Amino acid sequence: MRTQPPSLLSLAVDASVLHLSHFSDLSPLPDHILLDLFLKRTLRAGKLNEKILKLFLATGKEEVLSLIQTLNIQHILTPVLPTKSPKMSVVNNIEDGEIDIVIGALHSDLRPFMSAWKSIFSRYHLIIVKDPDLKDDLQIPEGLSFKIDIYTKSHIDKVVGSSTSIAFSGYSCKYFGFLVSRKKYVVSIDDDCVPAKDADSFLIDPVAQHLRNLATPATPFFFNTLYDPYRNGADFVRGYPFSLRSGVTCALSCGLWLNLADLDAPTQALKPEKRNSRYVDAVMTIPARVMMPISGINIAFNRELVGPALCPALRLTGEGKVRWETMEDIWSGMCVKVVCDHLGLGVKSGLPYVWRNDRGDAIESLKKEWEGVKLMEEVVPWFQSMVLSRTATTTEDCVAEMAKRVKEQLGGSDPGFGRAAEAMMDWVELWKKVGSGPSPV
Repeated sequence: MRTQPPSLLSLAVDASVLHLSHFSDLSPLPDHILLDLFLKRTLRAGKLNEKILKLFLATGKEEVLSLIQTLNIQHILTPVLPTKSPKMSVVNNIEDGEIDIVIGALHSDLRPFMSAWKSIFSRYHLIIVKDPDLKDDLQIPEGLSFKIDIYTKSHIDKVVGSSTSIAFSGYSCKYFGFLVSRKKYVVSIDDDCVPAKDADSFLIDPVAQHLRNLATPATPFFFNTLYDPYRNGADFVRGYPFSLRSGVTCALSCGLWLNLADLDAPTQALKPEKRNSRYVDAVMTIPARVMMPISGINIAFNRELVGPALCPALRLTGEGKVRWETMEDIWSGMCVKVVCDHLGLGVKSGLPYVWRNDRGDAIESLKKEWEGVKLMEEVVPWFQSMVLSRTATTTEDCVAEMAKRVKEQLGGSDPGFGRAAEAMMDWVELWKKVGSGPSPV
């Protein structure tokens, strides 16, 4: 029995399978030849790969697209391996001139603080905002090569004026520094903190670690059990979706501290000797839709992305000047977390550490903070259920929408919420007026 010799067309199609990767366009081929090339030749020969699949998809031929859909052929996802990426070069691309160090001065004598931070802060521009209630002049050591702008009550009054519900007293004074900064990145460290040492007794550079957190992606939509996969020596674990491995921009970095833990007044009063001595060498992304109590003791953020969301709003009646006597940064933290979730940005927590010195009387603070402890039981579920509208496309839009909801949904339960809503709206307007453009002072 004689075998029918192959046609020239059949030979040409067979030959083309071997050289498909060198083609740039298959659309001129007739439909029946294109289908034969894809179904009978390429698939059966096991020659289909990502590049060749894109060639067939690019033809736009309905029969080919329908066949690909019927066979449920998917794009091949290329793994992202962050441990092979030049992380340090990414951080090194951030210029010193893009960074402001903001310090809220609650004590007049800053000489010990400035001396302790000399080796780390001397390369950056510093914004020091004096607590308007602080009567004594600030004492700053002479001979240190710091680039400093100091703001006092007169500057605040000049910029903000009297027609606002925002109070920049106490720890809230640092928010004025956020407002007048003109840098892309802001690092804020309290004046009761000094540099800490890591587990090997090496001095920690919090600014460098904060910038590393902000310069590498965050992964809020799927938790990585090896924490931040973008740290040297880490990676994504088995089962982590490849489609999510590129992550999102990290907008906020929340550092920790050694010695005095950030406990509430009831816990601190019951455990007055409790100290934090555990240095945990880890950074993690806070998952989307998860709230956290952010403290302004040691943070950094991308001011261009989320600056307006860090707002001094919720203040307790008769609150004090010690961290556990205030609630404004916890409220601010939940606001910025909602904004990040809505805008598809990330928040990291963990490294870097600072050393925090003891301050305040927990028993006395308990009297001032107790009202805030009770309010949190109502506030946290409210923030957890927050879903902003699609029309809120900027940080200012998000804060304004939250302020309206605070007034409508929480304002009736406690007058403090009504005042917080007013302060948030005033902050948005102030940011639009003062927070951009040339320096206001």
